[in-house]
Amino acid sequence: MRKAITILILIISFFVTYLLQVNFFSWFTIAGIKPNLFLILTLFVGLFAGKKVGIPFAISIGLFCDILIGKKIGINTIMLTVIAFLADNLDKNFSKESKITIMLMVMGSTCILEIGTYIMQIIELSIVVEFLPFIKTLLVEVFYNAILTIILYPIMQKFGHYLEDTFKQPQILTTYF
Repeated sequence: MRKAITILILIISFFVTYLLQVNFFSWFTIAGIKPNLFLILTLFVGLFAGKKVGIPFAISIGLFCDILIGKKIGINTIMLTVIAFLADNLDKNFSKESKITIMLMVMGSTCILEIGTYIMQIIELSIVVEFLPFIKTLLVEVFYNAILTIILYPIMQKFGHYLEDTFKQPQILTTYF
């Protein structure tokens, strides 16, 4: 029952994120660039819930974004799935208790997502390669996502521990002498 309620909360948080991304942040842009809240949500779920929940969640978010926002189906799905898989590996190697660590994870994930998306768009859509506008967009989005992560960190941490308690198995360390 607890897992069902938690999944329902994740679905509601996705729709709230979608409404914020499409409506609210279209008014608050920096140089015409919006933050990527889907990336932050996917990284957050992958970090705290693990890859068994994070990867299906990333696939569903990616498909939804590709159908409603994207130019071609598959680009956001693939990149958000990579971010969810990466988040599970980051969870094993780094602490989630530090704002700076989470902020650096978001910044690195933003770079990976944007560079991967740009490369896939060059391959699939045959767009013209323009590096300076891409670098400007990348830097502004990395900055914007980092600022939002600092602001949202207390909520992320509190709900993240709830996700961890719900979906991850407690790891008991036993020693044999």
